[in-house]
Amino acid sequence: MAHDTRVAPATTFDLVIRNGTIVDGLGGEPVVGDVAVSDGVIVAVGSVDGAASREIDATGLLVTPGFVDLHTHYDGQAIWSDRMTPSSAHGVTTAVMGNCGVGFAPCRADDHETLVDLMAGVEDIPGVVMVDGLPWTWETFPEFLDALESRNRDIDVAAFLPHSPLRVYVMGQRGVDREPATAEDLSHMRKLAAEAVEVGALGFASSRLTLHKSESGQPIPSFGAGHAELEAIARGVKDAGGGLIQFVPDLVAGDYGPALQTVFDVAEDVGLPVTFTLAIGNAGDPFFEDGLNLVEKANSAGGDVTAQIFPRPIGLVIGLELSGNPFILYPSYREIADLPLAERVAEMRKPEVRERILADKPASDGHPLMFAAQAWEWMFPLGDPPNYEPPRSDSIASRARARGVSPLEEAYERVLDDDGHAMLLITLANFRDGSLDTVAELIRRDDVVLGLGDGGAHYGMICDASFPTYMLAHWARDRPSGRLSVAEAVRELTTAPARVAGLSDRGRIAVGYKADLNVIDHAALTLHKPVIARDLPAGGRRLDQTADGYVATVVSGEVIAENGVSTSARPGRLVRGRRSAPA
Repeated sequence: MAHDTRVAPATTFDLVIRNGTIVDGLGGEPVVGDVAVSDGVIVAVGSVDGAASREIDATGLLVTPGFVDLHTHYDGQAIWSDRMTPSSAHGVTTAVMGNCGVGFAPCRADDHETLVDLMAGVEDIPGVVMVDGLPWTWETFPEFLDALESRNRDIDVAAFLPHSPLRVYVMGQRGVDREPATAEDLSHMRKLAAEAVEVGALGFASSRLTLHKSESGQPIPSFGAGHAELEAIARGVKDAGGGLIQFVPDLVAGDYGPALQTVFDVAEDVGLPVTFTLAIGNAGDPFFEDGLNLVEKANSAGGDVTAQIFPRPIGLVIGLELSGNPFILYPSYREIADLPLAERVAEMRKPEVRERILADKPASDGHPLMFAAQAWEWMFPLGDPPNYEPPRSDSIASRARARGVSPLEEAYERVLDDDGHAMLLITLANFRDGSLDTVAELIRRDDVVLGLGDGGAHYGMICDASFPTYMLAHWARDRPSGRLSVAEAVRELTTAPARVAGLSDRGRIAVGYKADLNVIDHAALTLHKPVIARDLPAGGRRLDQTADGYVATVVSGEVIAENGVSTSARPGRLVRGRRSAPA
């Protein structure tokens, strides 16, 4: 980054971070120097003279750009809260929401229940949280962005136009029932997509994942939407100047090539970039390779396609306090499921109750992800600090074999650990053959980008928004093999996702760029076990996760957190539309 180094004349700045190891976000070799900020922008990098209203001594610490998370669901939390945690506790300074094609706008009053049902099922957000936490003062997508803009928060947020609410808004019950769109419907969708981008949407998001179902068990409205509908929305985005298509194919189908090809064809015809969710099967045929082959083919033809990957196992956290556990579908467990935790644990420790539950069989109803609540070979106790690449010998199945008991018995005892506060990690994907070696290969590819933190969603079964800390601690420090350099890890958290999102004004430490920064004690960086917080509207429960090692996080030149403690600063704003790099 020598070409960015400046010797600033003596002056007064808003903030100077001094003598830090500057990691520029481009992957260049880190250098020791100062970073000066005024009016929310980086104004000098290198050797900075002069005074500042606030100075931070970063001697021996990393100074990085703020992190960009491409895949969050803060659509509700950005309305009812001024803090986008867990993300902002892990160095994220810009979060993109509206992913998976679900959200809260556009929406007529008569469709509030439909969207609440959809978000409750797809994103595990309790319905009462949305009913009590959202004022529903909007109908159109522009009005929703206005509602977002009227609130201050710790970090910046940006939004996609979500496909399912758009479909329901245009088609009503026909959209909910997944009927084919008429020519009139398509014309209306195109018009509304253009309107959304004109007022600030980064593009549009869609999904045809089988597991994405409403709480009442119905497939999402966008499931099965064909080429014509996707093209109409994409052309609306293009009409307004362009934007990104975010897409979730059916990851559990074994062959999601046809769905990807449809989106890639639309993107090629219209001229838009695409980012899509990529998951690696733990075993069996490496179908993810087919997706990457399609990416290479699309990009060689002039496209701009990135596969979005999560840098640790895609999975669930389960336990007696959470949305799922191995017995959640058992009628005998359901008899006591609503008891306070201490009473439930006392009941489960009674021999007759234990025997009755272990002899029971699961009912057929329940959340579609609960099929994994007995994936014994891929289920592990989650300790503190949490190990997201555990040895196979620690699985519930392996532990049961070693003890000569059934996996069900082993799981029963483990969920009762810590008086019922214990958590289990289920590694559903990305843990191929019991390791992250394949992930190590993929995250280095230029056509693969980090994402899928899912902050703001899956409150009772996933806590993945902490992945930036995992990248820096596990991948850039602790992992014995396949390790990334700090510069490589930071690039994957900053300039790479910023480019994909079209937010080129951030993600880099250089003069003229947005002053979103982290000061990090890399040696002390520690990710803690998730905890239960009850800070949602109506007393709703969510998983939260903190870390040590973040000395300061800065958004638009203001310090929003110091040593893991939030300040009173709330400089975060709605980002309307794509941003070009500074001159």
